[in-house]
Amino acid sequence: MEQNKPLNSSKYYIIAWVFGLLFYFINYVVRAAPAVMIPELSQAFSISSIGVVSIIGTYYYTYAITNLIAGIALDKFGAKYSLFTGTLILGIGCLLFFISNYYTGVFGRLLQGAGCAFAFPGCVYLASKGFSAKSLATAIGFTQCIGMLGGSAGQFIVGPWIAKGMSQELFWIGLGVFTIIVAFALLGTTPKDEKVQSLSSPKVSTSGLAPYKIVFSNPQSWLCGIISGLLFAPTTIFAMTWGVAFFQEDKALSFHSATIASALIPMGWVFGCPLLGYLTDKIGKRKPVLIGGAIVMILAICQIIFLPNLVSPYVTNFIFGVASGAAMIPYSVIKESNPDEVKGSATGAMNFITFGITTIISPIFTFLLGKSLTIELDKDLHFQSTGFFWIAGIGTAILLSLLLKETGKGYVKTNLKANTL
Repeated sequence: MEQNKPLNSSKYYIIAWVFGLLFYFINYVVRAAPAVMIPELSQAFSISSIGVVSIIGTYYYTYAITNLIAGIALDKFGAKYSLFTGTLILGIGCLLFFISNYYTGVFGRLLQGAGCAFAFPGCVYLASKGFSAKSLATAIGFTQCIGMLGGSAGQFIVGPWIAKGMSQELFWIGLGVFTIIVAFALLGTTPKDEKVQSLSSPKVSTSGLAPYKIVFSNPQSWLCGIISGLLFAPTTIFAMTWGVAFFQEDKALSFHSATIASALIPMGWVFGCPLLGYLTDKIGKRKPVLIGGAIVMILAICQIIFLPNLVSPYVTNFIFGVASGAAMIPYSVIKESNPDEVKGSATGAMNFITFGITTIISPIFTFLLGKSLTIELDKDLHFQSTGFFWIAGIGTAILLSLLLKETGKGYVKTNLKANTL
């Protein structure tokens, strides 16, 4: 009977995973939408545009740290109450963000980051329970695809709404109420893992920090997190925060065109994440697809800064987004590089490192390039400098990828055959 239990319960985890995808979709809407309402938020909070960007960036502080808590919660208590708590916190954060006050805005944004931290680890946890190992990377890629669809919607859809007169207060109230409804839907559909602790090894389950001791003592975990963070940063910092402003100021695009240009990067993720996830599963290797995607990202940046008239920025940004789906591959590698009993903690640690990188890079980018955006200077040179900034980060990710151990099934099987000869 015990052997059949995972097979019988897997469909319920898949149903819960679908609602988890909705939570993750909202996560990215929340992450991306402020970029298209910076003037409105600036007026509401009575601060400058740089001040608004600073508030938006506080999301990543709590997001990175709370991922560690989310990982522990998932491994010790399962997904049912962990995901409900995270979604409820996000909903409250959205409701607070509409209040036209600087301090409630900061607190609301911090709550948004804390709540969203439960979304991706929770979805990966549910996917690992509902899908077989051979299709897990594809499921993770599809999860990120839905997230980036939310990021694209946060600009593609919300941008025109704001331009047509929707108030930012109404947007945040509506999103907050909807998110709380999703929280209760997750509570009602997610299976309860009553034996989640007994299924783990005694050493892991007796201490809340023991799973992280395992994950963080593994050098491969750090490599995965840093690589993913460097590949994520151009999307999370540039496309979802600064992109609209940079394309308006440096490339002289209209608000509508700049919004589309920025939104096409996360839209590329919608296709790139499942495509590259499927490709890694198909060939049984992680590193070639990871490095190949990073190289295409660099080529796309070079084209838009050196040969801007060769291809439309819409096409280039979409291709860049597809290629940057490679940032999700290390999420499969970190799971395959650590014991099964720390699945949730491994993903939590991964997000902590990944978005810790974002938290570090964001103020550096703001200081070096963001603050000078509206200053009278050579706009082409300013945009080129921006491109070089991201090329340096992506190039570093490629170099670190060479140190990463291959974990794909195809590589493992090849080595096993070689060792038996």
